[in-house]
Amino acid sequence: MSPSVPSAPSTPLRAAPADPPPRSRPGGRAAMAAVLVGFFTIMVDAMIVNVALPSIGRGFGSAMTGLQWVVDGYTLTFAAFLLSAGAISDRIGARQAFAAGLALFVAASLVCGLAPGLGVLVAARLVQGVGAAMVLPSSLALLRETFPDPAERARAIALWGVSGAVGAAAGPVAGGLLTVIDWRMVFFVNLPVGAVALLLLRYAQPSPRQAVPFDLAGQLAAVAAMGGLTYAAIEAGAVGFGAPRVLAALAVAVVSAVVYVLAQARGRHPMTPLPLLRSRTMSLTAAIGFALNVGFYGMIFLLGLYLQQVHGLSALATGVAFLPMSVLTSFVGPVAARLATRFGARMPMVTGQLLMATGLLSMVALPATAPVWPTVLLMVPVAAGGGMAMPAMTALLLERVPAERAGVASGVLNAARQLGGALAVAAFGALVADRARFVSGLHTGLLIAAAVVAASVAATWLLEPVRRAAR
Repeated sequence: MSPSVPSAPSTPLRAAPADPPPRSRPGGRAAMAAVLVGFFTIMVDAMIVNVALPSIGRGFGSAMTGLQWVVDGYTLTFAAFLLSAGAISDRIGARQAFAAGLALFVAASLVCGLAPGLGVLVAARLVQGVGAAMVLPSSLALLRETFPDPAERARAIALWGVSGAVGAAAGPVAGGLLTVIDWRMVFFVNLPVGAVALLLLRYAQPSPRQAVPFDLAGQLAAVAAMGGLTYAAIEAGAVGFGAPRVLAALAVAVVSAVVYVLAQARGRHPMTPLPLLRSRTMSLTAAIGFALNVGFYGMIFLLGLYLQQVHGLSALATGVAFLPMSVLTSFVGPVAARLATRFGARMPMVTGQLLMATGLLSMVALPATAPVWPTVLLMVPVAAGGGMAMPAMTALLLERVPAERAGVASGVLNAARQLGGALAVAAFGALVADRARFVSGLHTGLLIAAAVVAASVAATWLLEPVRRAAR
């Protein structure tokens, strides 16, 4: 800042007073509360179904392939529509997009709870994923515009990360408790929680709109590419990779991916502009987010089945087994925020990734005859590692991208994360489909997850270091 001009020769030079820090918008507390409740809800729903899967399978007489779609139907559309949801958030305003997505999510939850068969349940899960896709990037964009001061925004994003990490970790616990009543309760619980978030949102200011067009070709290609790849991975577990329908799905995925890239390169209004995708920060954080969800989502899916099908635990006991992980994870976010403030984002990211990889590898080393408690203890570093790495990585990304691209960038990051979770469930479900080889399939899945997370540490070191100075 330049010094002020003296009013007279006898007046000494003085530096102009520092500009006051930007103030948060009116209704900021209500917006923050709504974001935390809404984000917590959609992250709970990504995990809550896992413990209920055996009960759903018995209720509908479904095999492993159908149960995989109950999980992946949600994560697939969640991932695919995140790409355009960021642009829609920028176009209609973050607050408006958040409200629309949450309302759609709640309505689809009602249909899930009332579903008369597996087909209706999976279809409603697809719609749930679309609503969740609208909520996630708009929640981050809403925080960015509500808290213009970087220090306040960093704290808000840390709380956002805590709510998501706790929601994802609490999902299995809630699933076990609610399944004791009825597995349909895992969906009905979203109704009152979502209503509270929508009520809070009424006190937040409307968000500004931007002239951002909708990329229909890119969105359709993204859905087809991710859907084809996920379908191929799930069906390969039942009929083999050489089956005609698996090969056809892979062909659809490849062709659609090429169409998507061409649409982004040549389209007049791409939903994910190539300059953003070519950014080192964007591409590396997307790859790291993908890896973290492979580890976390893959572990939850596998262990939810393992504890019930191999150890014979009830749904309630399985949920209780996830409780230590859930409780301890809630303390990780604030620690990660302090580490990022003092040492930069790379420190909590690498620490979290190493914790995840170590926990997953240690589970592989457990013998088949081991009791339940070592598995319960080893869940903690996996969940804590993810809870430590994700907020720091998200804050780093939002610090680097222009404000007008916040919704798009967060959409790309979280699309990569959800795609990692969807493919983990698809691939690992195929490994444990044969009950006679469940334990060996479990160990193979956990080993793959550990390798993917360990590889993401190298990607983290390629990120330019950022030191967050205390403000």
